[in-house]
Amino acid sequence: MRRGLRIAGTALAVAGLLAAAWAFTVWQWQDPFTALYTAHQQQTLETEYVREEADYRPPVSRAKPRDPLRGVRRAAARYRRKLERGDAVGRITVPRLGLNAIVVEGTDSATLTKGPGRYTRSYVPGEGELIYIAGHRTTYGAPLAHIDRMRKGDWVTLAVPYGKFVYRVTGHVIVPSDDVARLRSAGREEIALQACHPRFFATQRYIVYAKPVSVTPRGGSPVRLDHT
Repeated sequence: MRRGLRIAGTALAVAGLLAAAWAFTVWQWQDPFTALYTAHQQQTLETEYVREEADYRPPVSRAKPRDPLRGVRRAAARYRRKLERGDAVGRITVPRLGLNAIVVEGTDSATLTKGPGRYTRSYVPGEGELIYIAGHRTTYGAPLAHIDRMRKGDWVTLAVPYGKFVYRVTGHVIVPSDDVARLRSAGREEIALQACHPRFFATQRYIVYAKPVSVTPRGGSPVRLDHT
């Protein structure tokens, strides 16, 4: 009896240590099993995006507009209309987070297992409106695991078939998870990166905002958007 109790006690202690080690691994990095699934999905999206980029043809304009970004706005609106849930939208890079991933169209649970997702009722770069992107913090690649480490002045870059858009972080907010007002555009171009807060919970949302700094249209020269 005593020997059995000792074995059972040892087994429970080992299980507790393994559980603690697993929790520490996920807290420090991410869930490795769901990360493998997302890595495979990202490879598929990468192939899709490279093909989309190669096949892209800009809208034809007979007159040269005075506004160098007029063509970008037209291209952006056309691109958004053709996107379907699960499509590869573009490539996002965030140096502070070590993030380099393909953004997928959609923010439902199934779609976010593939990577960071664009809220379908928001906009795409170049439209002059809100681009809302959400991502996981502990599972499925955890693209925004350390979103709380981002600081004012950090860079966020979004590359889409019709151009490259560079943004600079302006700040962050923490709001209740049901604050749907944050999903509405304020009528100006900005990126919102959103993840659950705190980690392992979904009671709040941690949202980082960034404003546009420059645009490089496909085949064109960079256009600065700030003069500070």
